[in-house]
Amino acid sequence: MDKELSLRQETVLQILKSNFSDSKTKVNNDALKLMKKYVDILVLETVFRTIDQAKIEQSDAVELQHFEKVLPKLLLDF
Repeated sequence: MDKELSLRQETVLQILKSNFSDSKTKVNNDALKLMKKYVDILVLETVFRTIDQAKIEQSDAVELQHFEKVLPKLLLDF
C-alpha cells in the first residue's frame, strides 16, 4: 500500500490554536492547508536529516542524539 504519511489537518489546527493569545482567533481554510503542507515538509526534512546524520556516524540505528545534532541547523533553515 502506497499511502502518503502526513499530519491530520485537525492536529495542525489544534497546534495553531494552542499558541493563539485570543481564543476568538480563527484560521482560514486555505491558511490551514498551507500550514499543514509546511509542517509535513518540516517533519519529512527532519526525518531525512536525522537519518543522514546517523549514516555519517555509521550508526546502525537512528537515535535521539542524531536528531539533536541536526536540530539547530534545521531550525535556522526553516
